[in-house]
Amino acid sequence: MPRERQPDAQLRLWVWGDAHVGTDIKRGRESLIDAIRQSEIGGDQGGPPFDWDIAVDIGDNSGGQAVPEDDEGRELVRQFGALAKHRREDIYNVCGNHDRSGLNEPEAWWWQKWVDPMGENTPFSQVDPARRPYPVNGTWERYSFRVGNILFLMMSDINEPTQTIGRGDLGGNPSGVVRGGTFDWWKQSVETNPDSLVVSAHHYMLKETTVASGEWEGMQKDDAGEWISRYHGHKPQGTPIGASYLYFVDSVPDAQAFERYLEAHPGTLDLWLGGHTHTHPDDTCGNKSHIETKWGTHFVNAACLSRYHGTLNVPKSRLLTFTEDSCDLRIQCYMHTDEFLPQGWYASAERTVTLSKPFQW
Repeated sequence: MPRERQPDAQLRLWVWGDAHVGTDIKRGRESLIDAIRQSEIGGDQGGPPFDWDIAVDIGDNSGGQAVPEDDEGRELVRQFGALAKHRREDIYNVCGNHDRSGLNEPEAWWWQKWVDPMGENTPFSQVDPARRPYPVNGTWERYSFRVGNILFLMMSDINEPTQTIGRGDLGGNPSGVVRGGTFDWWKQSVETNPDSLVVSAHHYMLKETTVASGEWEGMQKDDAGEWISRYHGHKPQGTPIGASYLYFVDSVPDAQAFERYLEAHPGTLDLWLGGHTHTHPDDTCGNKSHIETKWGTHFVNAACLSRYHGTLNVPKSRLLTFTEDSCDLRIQCYMHTDEFLPQGWYASAERTVTLSKPFQW
């Protein structure tokens, strides 16, 4: 059953992603365990604990450039086991590009087995759907849940069906992908819930919304004119032009289906939560920061928890606080190490944005 209204009339939503547990554990770092313990009891470098009611994980629990395997799934479940004040079911997940399985494997088998948002493989994932504070409705690929008047629309990244080589073969991955059916589901959900605060979550950001979400912004050319990685690897057979944003919808490249809908219907979506691009919270690229407002929608890049998956990793996450009867949404940034900034809250990255309607339990 859904939880009762919070005593202080606030909903605290912890948003994180890009833990890449398999990459960091090879360097002796438990990226997900560190973040969980810091949130619940505080960090060993002075970061304070903080309250959160539920969490949204925007994907990329797996690390490395090959397809994920069972050993990494077991490690992920072990790290989720660090939760002491919260349940595993308090965390709602979407699949990232590194969580995809290979083109010749059963679709998303690793994700469905070990992360399992629907709780269909409980012996492996330890996710019990009956323990969800807010029940889910849908499939592993697209599902929804409600908290008061907030409708969460959770969309996973998938392999592009028209591609003959992909995640494992490339040693990397194509750009962000959803099926046309997922877009249709999203559109119908938005249009049939005009009285709700609608929040979308997907691993990728939309095109030209937040830092490095434009064409070719995931990489750059070196002095010899060759493409090299800025935030994402250059894979010539993997649509590198769109490596930083949701590129395919219904197998149409650079589809911009969500973007065109939001442009034509401004203000119908309150929040888009994503990640994928790992960078310092002060960085900008293409004149875009980590939190931007466009078409009446607030876009929030919440990456990343990993320290070692790439060269520009700065471990951090976001805490979003909704207050009953208020249109103000507070967005805070928590630094999970002291290597770049002091561990704990980074005040300069905090923002307050205005929702389309007040939050109600």
